[in-house]
Amino acid sequence: MTTGQLSLTQKWDELAAIKDELAERDWFPGTSGNLSIKVSTDPLTFLVTASGKDKRKRTSEDFLLVGRDSQPVETTLLKPSAETVLHQRIYEQTDAGCSLHIHTVDNNLISDLYGDKGEIVFRNQELIKAFQIWEEDGALTVPIVENYADLTKLADAVANRIHPGIYGVLIRNHGITAWGRNGFEAKKHLEAFEFLFSYQLKKELLAR
Repeated sequence: MTTGQLSLTQKWDELAAIKDELAERDWFPGTSGNLSIKVSTDPLTFLVTASGKDKRKRTSEDFLLVGRDSQPVETTLLKPSAETVLHQRIYEQTDAGCSLHIHTVDNNLISDLYGDKGEIVFRNQELIKAFQIWEEDGALTVPIVENYADLTKLADAVANRIHPGIYGVLIRNHGITAWGRNGFEAKKHLEAFEFLFSYQLKKELLAR
């Protein structure tokens, strides 16, 4: 087995383990969600979830390798997730090594409640330290974009909100895409986002 093949196998196993863990949390309702992990930078290639798969199950056809224009590197009957282009734009604009997109009730509600503001900002929350924000007056901003049916337009909208200090973007009534330098960091960011969304919803409910 060559070094390249070994690297691809390791990346596959890492992404499969993340998928298993997120599936246990019920974060993939109705085959929704998509995950990816970068394999190479130049040229850009990454593993991404195949479209329409039950993410509670682990099979040899869960992921496929894509490259330029988010198209498969090799001939295959599998289709990459329709939202693969979002992952591609994230890899092109950041140092991300892994990108995770999930649909939950909490992130959908937050995206709708704060959608008109275009973002939600968290302050005085311990979990923002997951994003290396240590200042007492520090703040974490999560942009919110509209859920465009045109995926190229949606990818552009997400890409336009990526700036230093941004680690995830909410799509209104759709879900969140979060990323990190590797699988561990991407999952850590995703977990922190979901905690913060759940906290904010409960806080607003109790305030009524």
